[in-house]
Amino acid sequence: MKRLYRAVHDRKLAGVCGGLGHYLNIDPTIVRILLVILFFATVGFPVVLGYIIGVMVIPNETEV
Repeated sequence: MKRLYRAVHDRKLAGVCGGLGHYLNIDPTIVRILLVILFFATVGFPVVLGYIIGVMVIPNETEV
């Protein structure tokens, strides 16, 4: 079964984008670019809030 984890080896800030990239089987750089585009399209606040919630809710790979 596939589970969503924050990446330990492919992280820039907290590993949320790296984990999403691995979960969706796409390059994490694409997820980061989409995050930046969404940041500017929504004036930032919802994206930052969602990222912070993701950091708090999604476990690290090594914590499981």
